[in-house]
Amino acid sequence: MMPHTFHIPVLGLGYSIDTPIKVAKYGISSVASIVDDELIERMRIHYARQRGEDDTPITKSDPDYRSRRITTYLDLMHRIVEEEFENLKSQPFGTGSDIDRYFDLLPADSKLKLRYEAMLTMPDGVEKDAEASALRAQLVPGSIDVNIMSKVDKMNTDSDGNLLDDIYTDALAALRGFALSRLSSSIILSAGMNPHLYSYLEAFADFLPNGEGNFRKKVILKVSDYRSALIQAKFLAKKGIWVSEFRIESGLNCGGHAFATEGNLLGPVLEEFKNRRDEMFTELFALYGAALEGKGIALIHAPRTRISVQGGIGTAAENAFLLEHYGIEATGWGSPFLLVPEVTNVDKVTLNELANADSDAYYVSDSSPLGVLFNNFKNSTAEKQRLERITKGRPGSPCNKRYLVSNTEFTTEPICTASREYQNLKIKQLLALDPQPTDLQKQINAVTEKLCLCEGLSTAALLKNDLIKPRENNAVAICPGPNLAFFSGIYTLDEMVGHIYGKIDLLAKHLRPNMFINELNLYVDYLKKDVERHAAALNDKKAKYFSKFRANLLEGINYYKKLIPEITNQTVAYRQEMMAQLEAIEGRLL
Repeated sequence: MMPHTFHIPVLGLGYSIDTPIKVAKYGISSVASIVDDELIERMRIHYARQRGEDDTPITKSDPDYRSRRITTYLDLMHRIVEEEFENLKSQPFGTGSDIDRYFDLLPADSKLKLRYEAMLTMPDGVEKDAEASALRAQLVPGSIDVNIMSKVDKMNTDSDGNLLDDIYTDALAALRGFALSRLSSSIILSAGMNPHLYSYLEAFADFLPNGEGNFRKKVILKVSDYRSALIQAKFLAKKGIWVSEFRIESGLNCGGHAFATEGNLLGPVLEEFKNRRDEMFTELFALYGAALEGKGIALIHAPRTRISVQGGIGTAAENAFLLEHYGIEATGWGSPFLLVPEVTNVDKVTLNELANADSDAYYVSDSSPLGVLFNNFKNSTAEKQRLERITKGRPGSPCNKRYLVSNTEFTTEPICTASREYQNLKIKQLLALDPQPTDLQKQINAVTEKLCLCEGLSTAALLKNDLIKPRENNAVAICPGPNLAFFSGIYTLDEMVGHIYGKIDLLAKHLRPNMFINELNLYVDYLKKDVERHAAALNDKKAKYFSKFRANLLEGINYYKKLIPEITNQTVAYRQEMMAQLEAIEGRLL
């Protein structure tokens, strides 16, 4: 049982790359990306040198270097957290040390916190010492979880340019890096289904139940709707892999890449999980049991499945309502932690921009070379650099890391659409069209909008830790969710956690609509732009898509009209305002 009811999701490639080292000792779980093995290796060497440990580089000429870099870094994080947690447990109570901070950060209704507060009031003596020892024994560290974007899975070559076997693709090598580590934690699989990757989970015993029916390593699926969650979980269950958590994320009201559903709003999605949870478990368990039987594994206990939600949560009241009304186990708070320097890696320039930005600075863009919507920040140094390069007639970026290469329009080898090479070739092709299209500049802008994310999303971690090399690009890309516009300030861990649990209110000075209203507005804006984009050449397939999208939004609005009276942890005035906002959005949609 984890002591906290929230986790910190993955934040870019580098923003939460070492967050577990900073928060796990306080019982807070967090997620690090294991996509960028070059950044991971630099962070490993950085921490190894701090600790006087072996810092011998794992080079690209070493066999299975990507997997080994990831394993070695995760093992290092595991050691650091283990040592710091044991040190915390040995500290005296009541001196303002980390052990007191551990309990102070817990929610007010935590049984552990109540026992701690009672223990502090006890007179010195044997009974107090015994209770102090019992409390120490109850402490657990937060989980060091990792994230893979399933479809970021390019093939790799050896030093002679020959294609390596399937197990050396980016995603499979990253999975192997986690699987072979000493961690007992979870891997979050996001951004859709990759059967090749999912099937590879079977190769590692840590994902199978042990004699007591427990897992050394667990699988978490990040999903946006019930149907896709069930399809993915059934595929895994048939392989003998259990999904230990469904992490439901808003399609648009989130940080990073945004996967817009067909107008499936977060409230109705949560309601479907709530109503069909038992049905889903029964169906999955039947498939899972049969698969384990085929492997000769006898299941002693039925495994558990948690449900959590993340994306756009902004107040303690919203947090509490989600936990209670939908019966979920946890919530995820991501983007707000970008404003907490002791938790995440945001350089000073970007941090100040985030702390003072208004809502116009946050927007959903087509910047990602993946061809997926991407939550961008107008004031980032990477965005400024992109525009400067266009002005100088040199659009695009040098492509060094190549994680997102996929385009073969002009080349035999895949290249990245954010690269200077691709953008030059594409712009030349457009300029050579005869006759030139009326929207030529619009097409060129669509080409040059692509942003290098491999470098940009890891640079802040290098800047924060003084690891930038001479002549290395120091432009930072950042991908906060639009919810961050309501937070203006730089906070401590204690303040942000206090805000989550309702101890303090960091948004007291801000008029902020409910998270469900914010998401609904994002979906209506998205639909409006998409309709405008296709208005000139609307085919039957797209027309049906728009019709379904709109119908889902209207269905969601009707759901919220019935839900509002049940939001009893808010005032009558709040609920009335929410209803008025809902009706205004419905008017826009109709």
